[in-house]
Amino acid sequence: MPGTPSVVVLDYGSGNLRSAERALERAGAKVEVTADSRAAREADGLVVPGVGAFAACAAGLRAVGGERIVEQRLAGGRPVLGICVGMQVLFERGVEFGEEADGAGQWPGTVEKLQADVLPHMGWNTVRAPADSVLFAGLPDDERFYFVHSFAARRWELDRGRPFLPAKVTYAHHGEDFVAAVEDGPLAATQFHPEKSGEAGRRLLVNWLESL
Repeated sequence: MPGTPSVVVLDYGSGNLRSAERALERAGAKVEVTADSRAAREADGLVVPGVGAFAACAAGLRAVGGERIVEQRLAGGRPVLGICVGMQVLFERGVEFGEEADGAGQWPGTVEKLQADVLPHMGWNTVRAPADSVLFAGLPDDERFYFVHSFAARRWELDRGRPFLPAKVTYAHHGEDFVAAVEDGPLAATQFHPEKSGEAGRRLLVNWLESL
């Protein structure tokens, strides 16, 4: 259909691929689930999902050339959206149960265990988004999104003195504040699952698609 954005959900052996596919279709995208590098580079948008362990997801992403695909897209200003562990692997490293693994390194910082009495952080939670957020535009401040994770980026470490626009960083709280979403030029990501977040998640995906 003319005017329908094309989106590739990158299949690298991890993530809720079909639920992400269905959610993006409901939001108005033409979706392909594939590991094909050409399709992933050429689509209007690329979604990098992810569930499970950081190290396994990072290895799977490397195995299909996913890091290079993300780099190539970003170099051309072409949008990428990471979801859950697909967000986490965009950071420099992850530490889980004493095992340290390298991520894609798009952002500095370490994904590590949340300091909270109850883990995993599982269920609905509110977020604190910047007023100029594109992803959360039109959504009320008390909107809730669905989380399921024990690890997160507990701090945002990217140098705000860099010579271009600072990232828009959204936070949530579970035991402590953590990074719940990032909008950094063409690279965006959410720690929560938009595809499991009902109408709020659909609205967020619509906002992302409209930015492509």
